[in-house]
Amino acid sequence: MGRNSAGGNGGNNGGGGTDDHGHGHAGNLAHRVPDLGALELLLAVARLGSLGAAAREVGITQPAASSRIRSMERQLGVALVDRSPRGSRLTDAGALVTDWARRVVEAAEAFDAGAQALRDRRDSRLRVAASMTIAEYLLPGWLLALRAERPDTAVSLLAGNSAAVAERLLADEADLGFVEGLTVPPGLDSVVVAHDRLVVVAAPGHPWVRRRRPLSAGELAATPLILREEGSGTRQVLDSALGGLARPLIELSSTTAVKAAAVSGAGPSVLSELAVREELTMRRLVSVPLSDVSLQRALRAVWPTGHRPTGPARDLLSLTRG
Repeated sequence: MGRNSAGGNGGNNGGGGTDDHGHGHAGNLAHRVPDLGALELLLAVARLGSLGAAAREVGITQPAASSRIRSMERQLGVALVDRSPRGSRLTDAGALVTDWARRVVEAAEAFDAGAQALRDRRDSRLRVAASMTIAEYLLPGWLLALRAERPDTAVSLLAGNSAAVAERLLADEADLGFVEGLTVPPGLDSVVVAHDRLVVVAAPGHPWVRRRRPLSAGELAATPLILREEGSGTRQVLDSALGGLARPLIELSSTTAVKAAAVSGAGPSVLSELAVREELTMRRLVSVPLSDVSLQRALRAVWPTGHRPTGPARDLLSLTRG
């Protein structure tokens, strides 16, 4: 008798259902419980009384349905359906399992509805944080394209310097950001979405406009300029390229304000080519050639590390790279 008892326990362990004390392995639940597709098929058989009709309802062939029922019976260790030329009938065990299956499927439907509600809430808004040049000269076009794809998504735009964009993202106050600096702020992942070039500009009456030879990096670095504030991508790129800057002539917190000061003749500045395109065309500002330094920079989309953009943020990101 002792050998029979031991043999019985060994059989249970071999099936993977219990441990030495007869307790279920909770970690193997996915292997012991039929998947939702099998449960939905069983419910269809119970409702329609025919395996073929149930197969058609769930969109599979009758042989596939028969195979799925047999697999479920092996998994549970009980017969669920009696098959005959007159149709398919649930066994007593099958009727009991069907009641349980109905509750599982209803719970899954509630889970799916809840997940959809979360997606709808996520998709109803998009919070974008962008540094000034991108916010003023690139984002409007991208957001118009996004509106055509997602007319029901409300978009809010927070414009600031690159450091402020990083702070917004890390504080979960924005879903996607755009920066112009040389490096990616800590805690963020990024992808390059565009390139830009900084240009030295001055009003038409400024002495630099009449120069016959290009300005050197040393001259530019030693000259007090009208500049954006520290923390801006433009300031960061310029400072790095020149190895330091003279004390600013004027320090302003927006590209528009810097442009206005330069146009007024207050002094020279260095700005994004995107930002001064119109002023250069209208000759309100003049580009001053620079001889020995490159002021190219990458414009990046950024988001918190490990949290790849989803929903409207993912769609906006794809539009910037189109």
